Amino acid sequence: MRTTFLRWVCGLTVWGATPFLIPAQVVDSTDVHRGRAWVVGGGAGALAVGSLIALDQAWYADYERSAFHFFDDGNEWLQMDKVGHAWTTYTLASYGHAAFRWAGLPEKRSIWIGGSLGWAYLAGIEYLDGRSAEWGFSWGDMAANTFGTGLFIAQQLGWKEQRIGLKYSAHLTDYAPQRPEVLGSTTPERILKDYNGATVWLSGNLKALGCQGAPAWLNVAVGYGAQGMLNAEGDRGAHRQFYFAPDIALSRLPVKSRLWRTVFFVLDRVKVPLPTLELREGGSLRGHWLYF
Repeated sequence: MRTTFLRWVCGLTVWGATPFLIPAQVVDSTDVHRGRAWVVGGGAGALAVGSLIALDQAWYADYERSAFHFFDDGNEWLQMDKVGHAWTTYTLASYGHAAFRWAGLPEKRSIWIGGSLGWAYLAGIEYLDGRSAEWGFSWGDMAANTFGTGLFIAQQLGWKEQRIGLKYSAHLTDYAPQRPEVLGSTTPERILKDYNGATVWLSGNLKALGCQGAPAWLNVAVGYGAQGMLNAEGDRGAHRQFYFAPDIALSRLPVKSRLWRTVFFVLDRVKVPLPTLELREGGSLRGHWLYF
């Protein structure tokens, strides 16, 4: 799938919509602000439609079209692309919900409308995949998309907050120079394309989950990654990695500035580099003073 493109869109959403992404807890009014609603709704629609058209012309136009069909890619990249899909939809759900709350929509509408934006957008990309002879509609991708969206919506409906979130981190590896056309040649490309350096984290807030003595900003995180991959289909020596580390919930830091609350809220989908314990397939353990 076009996971690299999805990460780019997620990043564009972060930086392009930052002024509107005010966490729900700092929204003072529940009345719909029509001007803001038009900005949020129109901006989201324009970004989604425009980027899908651009993707269709810039990427899929280079490959043969076909009748709509399905494709099983469940064994590719040791499922790193799937956890990337989940992170993308969770992140877009978080931003979408906050944006609609900023526009004054009621909480439940913001949850369902804003929280579903990422799922709907990625479903559009899956449709384009399904019309390309090179790929196909992936139920595995849609399952991952649904998990990310569902994780956000379920917590917001049940707890009215996000106690467990998905986060992302990445670092440069020695694999990209071996196949730069696939894993990237420049530093930004390598961060986006090289699954060997990517980790997706499930990060839970200790105090929100019942540990009342913990600081409000302290999380614990479990990460998933993989290394040794030069091809999607798998390589000899490719292996999974699991991580355990403390984390910082940036959006729970006690700051008064609305600007900084917004900045921390946006950045809270990225794992803060901290000491980390790594467990590799086979049982070997390795410690990192700082892990990105």
